[in-house]
Amino acid sequence: MADGLEPQRTSLNEDEIHAQLLSWFRKKVSDQTASISDFGRPSGSGMSSETLLFSATWDTEESKEERDLVARLAPTPQDIPVFPSYDLSLQVDVMQLVKDQTKIPVPKTLWLEESHEVLGVPFFVMEKIAGRVPADIPPYVLGGWLFDAGREERSRLEKSAVNIIAQISQIDLSTVDTSFLELHTKGDTALKRHFSNQMDYYSWVVGSQRKHPVIEAASEWLQNNWPEESETVLSWGDARIGNIMFGLETFQPTAVLDWEMAGLAPVEVDLGWMVFLHKFFQNIAEALEFEGMPDFMHSEKVSNYYSQITGKTSNDLRWFEIYAGMRHAIIMSRINDRSVHFGETEWTDDVDSSIPHRDLLWSMMSEN
Repeated sequence: MADGLEPQRTSLNEDEIHAQLLSWFRKKVSDQTASISDFGRPSGSGMSSETLLFSATWDTEESKEERDLVARLAPTPQDIPVFPSYDLSLQVDVMQLVKDQTKIPVPKTLWLEESHEVLGVPFFVMEKIAGRVPADIPPYVLGGWLFDAGREERSRLEKSAVNIIAQISQIDLSTVDTSFLELHTKGDTALKRHFSNQMDYYSWVVGSQRKHPVIEAASEWLQNNWPEESETVLSWGDARIGNIMFGLETFQPTAVLDWEMAGLAPVEVDLGWMVFLHKFFQNIAEALEFEGMPDFMHSEKVSNYYSQITGKTSNDLRWFEIYAGMRHAIIMSRINDRSVHFGETEWTDDVDSSIPHRDLLWSMMSEN
């Protein structure tokens, strides 16, 4: 744990995973003397799935290979997964699509293991890329390399992050098979299906046990203020700087990560998510009476960057920021279920207390 702040993500035993992964890996590289070392987990990042870091050494017919690798594991059902399903093949396919169609740096996937026989859950292994990521835990607005950066460096990072969304949105979907990205839920447009999928997710999270007043109100507000929809594009889904790896000494992306929420939607879904997720962390900073980064990732600035890069004008992001706030509230409710499962917290009669940004979301809906 990072100073006791990080929530528990899994009950999987690290020593058992190490042994099972090594046995599997030796078969994959056809070398029974292959070894895995520096085995561990990253800190300061998201919690929807398990990520393992390790160094691997093996012999080939031509030479000796030494690589730093990353394994991404689907969560186990008993650990209260954040999402109803984890389609690792979708993630691998999206990463390959982005790699083929853009200049966005995406890690190369080496192997996909879809069976449960090796580690008890599906997983894939990809190359590890050197870089640094704005931390979630504790959030980057409280300190660290980005917090300490100058205005020009922060602006460079902002624009490079928006450029990722811009490049993804410009992929010509008519030239690729996007059937694997379709959401099979009600709605006659991509955004309506996206919204329906989120409400299905909310129902799955809460069941018949509870209702969240702020989520119920946000859902109603969004339906009553439905926006004009722009064209359907490939949506990264979890478009935020915490899923971008930047150079060790630069503010340019070296890897774009975490594609599990990818789908089809208007580009404003990703732009609004990127703006809101910073607003979420800034709100935490201000609640703790820290300055944070108040001039970072504003809606107007993000929209202008997008327009400069693409020549296109995005719709007003207010609706999409509130949509992001509602989506994030559903996720936080589920994460609280996980924390209860691991004995880290308890549910109270005030169910919305599990949503750190509930006051922020209420205020966003009440703005004129």
